[in-house]
Amino acid sequence: MASRPIVPIHQQQVRGGGKQKKNVAADGKNRRALGDIGNLDRVKGVEIKPNRPITRSFCAQLLANAQAAAVVENNKKLTIPNVGGPKPNVAEGAVAKRVAPKPAEKKVVAKPKPQDVVEISPDEEVQKNKSVAKKKEGGDNKKKPQTLSSVLTARSKAACGLTKKPKEQIIDIDADDSGNELAALEYIEDIYKFYKLEEVESRPYQYMDSQPEINERMRAILVDWLIDVNNKFDLSLETLYLTINIVDRFLAVKVVPRRELQLLGISAMLLASKYEEIWPPEVNDFVCLSDRAYTHEQILVMEKIILGKLEWTLTVPTPYVFLVRFIKASVPDQELENMSHFLSELGMMQYSTLMFCPSMVAASAVFAARCTLNKTPFWNETLKLHTGYSEEQLMDCAKLLVSFHSTIGGGKLKVVHRKYSDPQKGAVAVFPPAKYLMPESSSGTRV
Repeated sequence: MASRPIVPIHQQQVRGGGKQKKNVAADGKNRRALGDIGNLDRVKGVEIKPNRPITRSFCAQLLANAQAAAVVENNKKLTIPNVGGPKPNVAEGAVAKRVAPKPAEKKVVAKPKPQDVVEISPDEEVQKNKSVAKKKEGGDNKKKPQTLSSVLTARSKAACGLTKKPKEQIIDIDADDSGNELAALEYIEDIYKFYKLEEVESRPYQYMDSQPEINERMRAILVDWLIDVNNKFDLSLETLYLTINIVDRFLAVKVVPRRELQLLGISAMLLASKYEEIWPPEVNDFVCLSDRAYTHEQILVMEKIILGKLEWTLTVPTPYVFLVRFIKASVPDQELENMSHFLSELGMMQYSTLMFCPSMVAASAVFAARCTLNKTPFWNETLKLHTGYSEEQLMDCAKLLVSFHSTIGGGKLKVVHRKYSDPQKGAVAVFPPAKYLMPESSSGTRV
């Protein structure tokens, strides 16, 4: 099939017979061969990529020419004003044919331009980075500038000693015992962690409401008497603290008549002596101390009852266990050590201290002793580490111990006061109580 130039439909309708038909016939004689359809030179202005086939289908060429003619028709209304107007000649068709490839080039070659997006996004990122950097610089500038008032305030604080002090160094309290195998330095921290857990289970809770014949005053008289017996037998403090622990735990689980309260104390001290002492007192010694109010058999029977009710549990952390460690953490002198023991035994006499756990009573005794002797600072990081309590946590218990100290001289129970009024104990009982922890100093101002 021979190819021929594409003429718009409206031109074909306008053209009539006569010369124009002859001209069309004459043009038909000059038509090129079929083989020239695929000649690339005829499609001028069309960009062909290297990987695109050099030939082109006839339908694609028809579509391109039709599109080109439509564009020419729309854009060049002066050439063809209307359908019924003057007839365009072949030359005009040729002009339209020459102009046609240009819009066709847009249709064929036009591709989406993703490069526009790629070019914009880096600029936006750069602008964002610049804006963020400016904001940071602006924020830094807001924080950095120093005013004259801030400089004067800093200088006045430095002059008054109100500037921040360097962090306190924690003292290694076990350094001196590095060569002592009995100190068990490899296990000491784990031992006291276990004591902290165990004190909750073995702690004697408040029981006075369940005892119909015993009151707080009777208990205080019993403890005062047991402290005196402990001194006469020259027993250790471990025995004394364990004795009071056994008495309180037994009273918490069993009702005891008033007439057997002293028997309970004697049997508890007998058990504690067997547990703690190398040479414990004999049963007959306790019979004589009680002025034969109880027989040998009664003491042994009560001993069995106590062990049965307590389920033979005698290894418990008493306040003394913690007091030894906390005094060591305080890096004390002999006076501070005596004052700590004095306040701790005062607390042991009073039933109201049972509301606090043994470790807190021991830590409060050390804290109150430091306040009484005006050892500054009253509490430090080393003590906080080893006791596990802050100064605020110990305040209530320490104030209670100091209140006992302030009233011990005028009461009838003076065994503890007499014991620690001895010059061998540093006569710490005659020291005035800590004003910082007295009830009057509610404002908390240190004197």
